[in-house]
Amino acid sequence: MTDLEKLCKEAHEARLKVGTLDTDIKNNVLMAAADNLMNYEKEILEANEIDINAAREKGVKESMIDRLSLNHDRLSQMADGLRQIAKLNDPIGEVMSMSKRPNGLIIGKRRVAIGVIGMIFEARPNVTSDAFGLCFKTGNCVILKGGSDALNTNKVIVDALGQSLLAYDVPKAALSLIESTDRETTNQFMKMNKYVDVLIPRGGAGLINNVVMNSTVPVIQTGTGNCHVYVDKDADLDMAIKIIVNAKTQRISVCNACESIVVHHKIAKKFLPKLYKALKAYNVQLRCDEISEEILKSHKNIEKATEEDWGKEYLDYIMSVKVVENIDEAISHINKYNTSHSEAIVTNDYDSAQKFLNEIDAACVYVNASTRFSDGNEFGFGAEIGISTQKLHARGPMGLEALTSYKYIIYGSGQVRE
Repeated sequence: MTDLEKLCKEAHEARLKVGTLDTDIKNNVLMAAADNLMNYEKEILEANEIDINAAREKGVKESMIDRLSLNHDRLSQMADGLRQIAKLNDPIGEVMSMSKRPNGLIIGKRRVAIGVIGMIFEARPNVTSDAFGLCFKTGNCVILKGGSDALNTNKVIVDALGQSLLAYDVPKAALSLIESTDRETTNQFMKMNKYVDVLIPRGGAGLINNVVMNSTVPVIQTGTGNCHVYVDKDADLDMAIKIIVNAKTQRISVCNACESIVVHHKIAKKFLPKLYKALKAYNVQLRCDEISEEILKSHKNIEKATEEDWGKEYLDYIMSVKVVENIDEAISHINKYNTSHSEAIVTNDYDSAQKFLNEIDAACVYVNASTRFSDGNEFGFGAEIGISTQKLHARGPMGLEALTSYKYIIYGSGQVRE
C-alpha cells in the first residue's frame, strides 16, 4: 500500500466518527483552529515568504504571487472565517422533509455528511483553512493536495489546524495534506474512488480540465471566471464606472474579477471615454472590437481584440470591450463566451434587468452590483470551498449545504410489502 493510499484509507475509516461528531465539539475545534492560526502567525508568514521568494525566482507573474501571499490581515481573515463557520447552524442531522404514506410508513429525508472530500488546488493558502472549516463543520474528512508553490505555507497551516483536532480527541485523519508535489501523485489521487467520495478542483482551466477528464472520483467542477459587466442604454453611467473599476481592479487575481465589458451602442460614445479615464489610473489595457476601437482611437493602451480575447480569463490588468446593438446581442455574446460564473448588468430599466436575470446562463447573475460579491463569505456562508459552475449537486459559491448529502429514514410499525 502506497503512502497516498494509506492516507486516503485512514480518512475513509475516520469518516463515520467525524460524520457523527456533536455540534459543540465541531464548533470548539473550529474556534481553537482559528486561535491556532494566529498563534502560528510567525511560522506561517515565514513559510509563506519562502514560497513567495521561490515563486519569484521561477518568474511567476505578480497576479499569481498575490494569490499566494499572506500577511497579518489575510491570516486574520482566515481565522475569522473559521469563527464564522463555527457560528453557523450545523446542517448535519437536519430533517429536510417528512411525510406519511397510505400504508402508515413515515418517510423522512435527513441531511448527512458526504464522507471524504478531496481538494486539488493551486497556490491559494487561504483555501487550506476554508476547506478544513467547511468540511469539518459538515462532518467530512478532507484531503488537501495544494500546489507546489504553496507547499511550505500549507504544511504549517495544516499543522496549526491539526493541533485543534488533537485537543478534542478528533481523528487526525479528519484533515490530511498530500505533501508530494509530483504530477503522478495527483493522477493517483484522482483514482482513489475506493476511499474518496468527491473531488473539488480549484485553480486554473488546465488543472480543472485535467481533473474533470481524468478522475474516477466524482467531481464538483469549479470553473474559471470570464465575468462580464453589460452596461445597458438605461444605465447610470457613474454607477457603471464604479462597478467596473471595482470588479476589475479590487483584486485582479480572483475568478470573480470582471474580464469583459459589453456596452449598448446608444451610450458607447459617451460612456467609453469616461470608463477609459477611470481605468487609466490602474493601467488597464483594453482589447476592443471595431466600434470601441474607433471611439477610443486617440487613446493609448488600446489593442484590437481577437477571437481569443472574448473568452479569456486574463487575471491581469486587461479587459475586452464589445459594443452591441441591443440587450439580446449582449446576452447572446455573454452566453457564448462566459464560463457560467458571474455576470452583471447595469441598468435602470426593470424589464431589461429581468430579461438579463432570466436569460443569462451563469451561477451568479447581478443587477447593479459588482461581480466581486460572488464569494461564500459575502453570501453569508462564512467561507466557501469553491464556486461551482456546473448544475448538478451544487452551483455558485459552495458553503455548508453544498458539502452534504442525505439519507432516507423510514419509520414503520411492522409493515411488510405484499
